[in-house]
Amino acid sequence: MVSNLIDGRAIAAQILSELASRIADLKKQGVQPGLAFVRVGEDPASKVYVGRKEKACAELGIFSETQVLPEKTSEAELLALISKLNSDSRLHGILVQAPLPKHISESKIYSAVSPQKDVDGFHPVNVGKLMLGDATGFHPCTPAGVVELLVRSGVKTEGAEVVVLGRGNIVGKPMAAMLCQKGKSANSTVTICHSATRDIKAHCRCADIIIAAMGVAEFVKADMVKPGAVVIDVGVNRVDGKIVGDVDFAAVQKIAGKITPNPGGVGPMTIAMLMQNTVRAAEISIN
Repeated sequence: MVSNLIDGRAIAAQILSELASRIADLKKQGVQPGLAFVRVGEDPASKVYVGRKEKACAELGIFSETQVLPEKTSEAELLALISKLNSDSRLHGILVQAPLPKHISESKIYSAVSPQKDVDGFHPVNVGKLMLGDATGFHPCTPAGVVELLVRSGVKTEGAEVVVLGRGNIVGKPMAAMLCQKGKSANSTVTICHSATRDIKAHCRCADIIIAAMGVAEFVKADMVKPGAVVIDVGVNRVDGKIVGDVDFAAVQKIAGKITPNPGGVGPMTIAMLMQNTVRAAEISIN
């Protein structure tokens, strides 16, 4: 059996279309959503990611500006820039692109962004709200995008056995927190597997939904997946000059009920959710 693909590009386009009317309403009230990007250094992948986000802003009518700082920028200099952006009334969102140079503390930088402008969802206030089920906070874009993929693809999460592969702060932990909440689009029983988990294969074989975010190329093999399970591939790995996911797609596709391609699955959703968070931040600013 060949599974049905979950088309992240199509679902992201649907979300962006919905945002267009909200942006039009804001502009009628004299407000244009604004988003600042901060990039430190010349990491090639960061350049690509920021470029894609800038393009999405331009197409939607979101004001954006990008601050590019040299690799040798000090932590104090970066903190001073963030303070300035926090005070800029044109900006409703601030995104500091990872990775940062090793001499700069990511946690300190993320904590410096105003929680009201933290459209990445990394500030401790927003992380705390996520854990408490407080909907007034901003959710991290990639996990939020995965939830939208599931919901808009008709995947039932209530009562589902979910295995999240990876315990990172950007995807794994918030992903698990979102899906185990009591409420719509959640109510799942979640298991987090990681490098110290015994018999990951056994856990995966019991899962109705597998979300792979370990950063290990083609880690999820066909014999790890229960026939008919939903498989979401968050991984981005460079192998022999090509980008591959955390799932052995060709093999797993034959037995999965639904599966995301990579690329074309989670990636477009991350950008769509960033745009959604920015629009929401602008709406909050006038209410």
